[in-house]
Amino acid sequence: MTEELSYKLENFEGPLDLLLTLIEKNKVDIYDIPIAEITDQYVQYVENAETEDLDLLSEFLVLASTLIDIKSRMLLPKEEDESGEEIDPRLELALRLKEYREFKEKAGELRNYYDIAEGICFKEETLPEEVKQYKAPIDYDALFRDVTILRLRDVFESILQRNEDKIDEERASFGEIVKDPVRIADKFQSLKSFGKSRKRFSFRELLEKQKSRADIVVTFLACLEFIRIGQLFVRQEETCGEIDLEWNEECNTTLTEEEIEQYE
Repeated sequence: MTEELSYKLENFEGPLDLLLTLIEKNKVDIYDIPIAEITDQYVQYVENAETEDLDLLSEFLVLASTLIDIKSRMLLPKEEDESGEEIDPRLELALRLKEYREFKEKAGELRNYYDIAEGICFKEETLPEEVKQYKAPIDYDALFRDVTILRLRDVFESILQRNEDKIDEERASFGEIVKDPVRIADKFQSLKSFGKSRKRFSFRELLEKQKSRADIVVTFLACLEFIRIGQLFVRQEETCGEIDLEWNEECNTTLTEEEIEQYE
């Protein structure tokens, strides 16, 4: 006759804890669980449990139904997977138990560390009296005692209004002033190289090669300077016609640094 067992389910940390306890008590391998015997013992524990907590009891009943399902599947003909190997209905449960046991062991190690830490002694406080009597120059608790969300909102709104009052509406409409990246000295050099290589070219062709409005303006200024010193000849066959520029190889006049710097 089997001895009737009476246990409180609260003593176990969930259904897996109870099942693992039964497996260890029977000294069986997790991967080779005698499912019929373990299922009978598990169901007996749950039936004789002294608890009125239906939520707790339902957790244990779910695992009980899983064990009964595995027990019934083991009575049926063996199933095989796609590779032809036999499927063990206990395998999934065994893996869950193995993982739970590992976590339980790690939790036990951490609990031991906690117990060890409780026995550590620390040096008693030995601060000098002048350090103990030190008080911060500002008592922040007293400073912010009367501060509320509404007061903070009022202060924030007043700061925003003060910043708006500082804005000059006319100047605020001005665009951002950005330093021109185009240097006149570089444009003189590039125009000189272009003129020597092309000899004769149209003014329109020269301007169409520029990337920005600033490039066009600086190129135009460079052309005017080269025309002034005779480095470039200008020809226009007819009114409103194409303007042609010709590089003068015989010109020996060069622009001085002072003349170039006046455009910087």
